Amino acid sequence: MDAAGPRSSLRGALCSLLLTLMLFSFACKACKKVIFNIPSKLEADKMVGRVNLKECLRSADLIQLSDPDFRVLDDGSVYTANTIVLSDEKRSFTLWLSDTKKQTRKEITVLLEHQKKVLRKRHTKETVLRRSKRRWAPIPCSMQENSLGPFPLFLQQVQSDAAQNYTVFYSISGRGVDQEPLNLFFIEKDTGNLFCTRPVDREEYDIFDLIAYASTADGYSADLPLPLPIRVEDENDNHPLFTEQIYNFEVPESSKLGTTVGVVCATDRDEPDTMHTRLKYSILEQTPRSPGIFSVHPKTGVITIVSNYLDREVVDKYKLIMKVQDMDGQFFGLMSTSTCLITVKDSNDNAPAFKENTYEVSVEENAFNVEILRIPIEDKDLINTANWRANFTILKGNENGHFKISTDKKTNEGVLCVVKPLNYEENNQVILEIGVGNEAPFSRDSTLRTTTMNRALVTVHVKDQDEGPECNPAAQYVRIKENSVVGSNVNGYKAYDPETKSSNGLRYKKLHDPEGWITIDEISGSIKTSKILDREAAIPRNNLYNITVLATDKDGRSCTGTLVVNVEDVNDNAPKILQDYLVVCKPKMGYTDISAVDPDEPIHGAPFYFSLANTSPEINKIWTLSKINDTAARLTYQKNADFQEYNIPITVKDRAGQSATKTLRVNLCDCTHPSQCVVTKRSAGASLGKWAILAILLGIALLFSVLLTLVCGVVGAKKKKGFPEDLAQQNLIISNTEAPGDDKVCSGNGFMTQTVNNSSQGLCGTMGSGVKNGGQEIIEMVKGGHQTLESCRGHHHTLDSCRGGHVEMDNSRYTYSEWHNFTQPRLHEKLHLCNQNEDHIPSQDYILTYNYEGRGSPAGSVGCCSEKQEEDGLDFLNNLEAKFTSLAETCTKG
Repeated sequence: MDAAGPRSSLRGALCSLLLTLMLFSFACKACKKVIFNIPSKLEADKMVGRVNLKECLRSADLIQLSDPDFRVLDDGSVYTANTIVLSDEKRSFTLWLSDTKKQTRKEITVLLEHQKKVLRKRHTKETVLRRSKRRWAPIPCSMQENSLGPFPLFLQQVQSDAAQNYTVFYSISGRGVDQEPLNLFFIEKDTGNLFCTRPVDREEYDIFDLIAYASTADGYSADLPLPLPIRVEDENDNHPLFTEQIYNFEVPESSKLGTTVGVVCATDRDEPDTMHTRLKYSILEQTPRSPGIFSVHPKTGVITIVSNYLDREVVDKYKLIMKVQDMDGQFFGLMSTSTCLITVKDSNDNAPAFKENTYEVSVEENAFNVEILRIPIEDKDLINTANWRANFTILKGNENGHFKISTDKKTNEGVLCVVKPLNYEENNQVILEIGVGNEAPFSRDSTLRTTTMNRALVTVHVKDQDEGPECNPAAQYVRIKENSVVGSNVNGYKAYDPETKSSNGLRYKKLHDPEGWITIDEISGSIKTSKILDREAAIPRNNLYNITVLATDKDGRSCTGTLVVNVEDVNDNAPKILQDYLVVCKPKMGYTDISAVDPDEPIHGAPFYFSLANTSPEINKIWTLSKINDTAARLTYQKNADFQEYNIPITVKDRAGQSATKTLRVNLCDCTHPSQCVVTKRSAGASLGKWAILAILLGIALLFSVLLTLVCGVVGAKKKKGFPEDLAQQNLIISNTEAPGDDKVCSGNGFMTQTVNNSSQGLCGTMGSGVKNGGQEIIEMVKGGHQTLESCRGHHHTLDSCRGGHVEMDNSRYTYSEWHNFTQPRLHEKLHLCNQNEDHIPSQDYILTYNYEGRGSPAGSVGCCSEKQEEDGLDFLNNLEAKFTSLAETCTKG
């Protein structure tokens, strides 16, 4: 047992190694040549064999063949592309496998042989089986769908040639076995008998591509896998069905023969291109039954018109029962039906017709905008459509436009109206020819269209009326000269009786006379002037003056007319100069223009002639006139003319000699624009009102009170110059700066002490220096001698001190006028110098604005004595006497 075990293991290992070497050798040989045994003739799309592509090149992504009669699938299956006949015993072609990524390529030679090779019997001593390529032909197989069995139903037997020498076991795979629908097919392992377990519906599965395998008990593939297609034979088990249960079509009633109405369509799930799906269409029934209007094409299902009896006015809807049947319509074929509803659309194939051909009607003369007749019609077309609605036309008899005909939208009647009064005396009877058509054009043939316009005659009788006078024409013209003598007679307005064509018996009355210029004779209608006519006063001023006249007969009937008086112009107006006052800016303006107008007719107007009228020699020397155009002249002055206002008389004359003189006021002014002189003139000539005078008086009284207060203050100050020494040296410090670090302090006796660069100097002048610190300035003036103001180049300024001199100074201050006269020119000089930098360029930030910080500060104002606060203290500022408090409040208010 122990010895047999290791021996058996060693034997197994050697067998495995030998098998691996044999398989490797076989793979190498398989990559070089593959032999297939085939019959001498193969039809197209038949499988030749299968090449194990993975043994040659597992990563192949491109397969190519040298022979176009064959094709290869991705799994290595080789099929014929065309019918193959082996004239010789052998045929070969090359198959290339390529890996495009790795750029590798393998070549396989495929050899086809048609002689049979017998498998060598296997001996028991052989430990390795050599694979032999066998060919077992697929047997065509089919089964009927919906088979009744019995089940399992035998289909066919699969046999391998290797079964003659080996014990072969059969198996299958594919859809219907291990794929949906599962377990539909099975094969007997030992016999190769193939069975179906249940009925199959071809409309669900039309073919099953099974693969059969033959292998020995130890797993050796005795033959290549065999494709085994099982085709399901169709059975006519499906009825053809229309795509819709109810079809709705529309067709115009005027359609011609052969017009397509619509198309019906049906489908059949049975196998295409067989009798089971060859459909035939037909019409089972038409409602109404007769006549037969429609036909259907048996193959395409197209419904067409085959009769001329399509008339909507007779039948407006048809119902067809459509039938479709397979098996090309044979009696045993399956069928189904559908309903087709056809609506006949209206066409204008019926012309409107008058119910009567002649009509008679009467109308009163002078009546208008009245309805005299309604004309009914008949139209068989669809109501309330353009094919039914009527259009009426007056073809003859309405040349003067007395009538108008329209359509009543509700009743479709023609409504005849009189829109212009008829005159019995002119025509007592009118005959109208009326035509009628439809809004839509007629749809019948052109040969019938001449009858589409129906005609009717309407006789209109005009009834006579006893009419009043007639003012015709409504406007009558007369001419009267302007400025005619009062009482001048002129022919007036004439009206007449339309029946007698005479004016006898009519009475006239003036209804409207804007200026009251005329009177009218009641019997004759003639007019007289009651005033002198002024053409220029007439409104509107177009030489025409309108008077409204009323003419009345003996029965009180009347008419109204207009008497238009054309007032003939007379040259009774002289031209007028438009300007009254002119301003001439010297020397900018060398002249001024004047113009004139004349209200008379142009024949009595321009051109105008301007001239200086009876002027003084002084005016003639300075001013001259020249013509610009027919209505304007230019007034020019001499260069030596003085600035003043001139009165210049100017005469203007029209072409007929009418003239007028006007004195112009011309202001020769030193200005650049005339408006300046106008403003000055208004200012100079302005008068003061009572409130202005009162305000001036109050201002004068206030000024006197202020002056009186100042005088009293100065007298009091002279009486008390010095300050008491016992009040902690109460000095009134003038300070208008808030910037820290001023380089000066104020002494108690009123002098200003200035420290610059840590050196002390005596102040010899009367004015403290201004030190620029933060853009602020401090100035204080005391009595003293003469000083000189100098400017330091930098950011501070000092006064030039006296070289060794000493000046006696008084503690009293200067008065305001002395201070102002002394400091004003020096301040300007100092500000100019201090506002420059070292390069003598003006500085933009030297002078700053002082801001008020409120009242009641316990520290008082910070100024030139800010440095003295730490030494002496400034608390005394809060304990000043009442006079100083009042003075401080006064200064604050100021």
